[in-house]
Amino acid sequence: MNNKILLIEDDVSINEMVSSTLTKEGFIVTTTFDGEEGIDAFSTDSFDLVIVDMMMPKIDGIEVIKNIRERSSVPILIMSAKDSDVDKALGLGFGADDYISKPFSLIEMSARVKAVIRRATKYSISETKIEHLFSFDQLLIDFTNFKVTKNNKEIKLTSKEMDILKLFVTNRSRVFTKAQIYNLIWNDEYFGDENVINVHIRRLREKIEEDPSNPKYIKTLWGIGYKWEG
Repeated sequence: MNNKILLIEDDVSINEMVSSTLTKEGFIVTTTFDGEEGIDAFSTDSFDLVIVDMMMPKIDGIEVIKNIRERSSVPILIMSAKDSDVDKALGLGFGADDYISKPFSLIEMSARVKAVIRRATKYSISETKIEHLFSFDQLLIDFTNFKVTKNNKEIKLTSKEMDILKLFVTNRSRVFTKAQIYNLIWNDEYFGDENVINVHIRRLREKIEEDPSNPKYIKTLWGIGYKWEG
């Protein structure tokens, strides 16, 4: 197996327990004990999965996730004793892939870790094989040739619309905040001007959706952001 995992957990006993279990499962685990240490470790090595606790000293889990998402699409699994829908939505909304609530069984932890890595690997292999060609009902997207057709008719997208579409389609399990979309697509700092994002999302929906007012592909998670559900 030999997948590399970065574990960011300030509780020493939980850190050691999770690390020991995953090591026995064949993973290579790097352990860190606060957000700052975790970010430093991520900056100096590459990983197949990051496991991060939400409540930590120095830098909390949300800030760690935001920092990692600014430069990587590596799968992220959240661990937290705070088990509310708000906490889950907040963590997943900033770009995490899955969530496990404390207390948890080590069997469940191992299963979640394997599932997240398996999904990430599956998407990666699939996209390589089809050379960025995707089909959703009557929608055909060819990112290699920058071509989109709907009901066999070509749709003209602007470069930014195509970039946004590619961001969603190639990260289908992930929710993106407006700030993340702006940072990734415009490669600039987001200062809260939602109009730019709203206009581009609306125009993209008008072109690819059968019913833009009731979108099937680009879903809105109110107060969080957008995700692809095709």
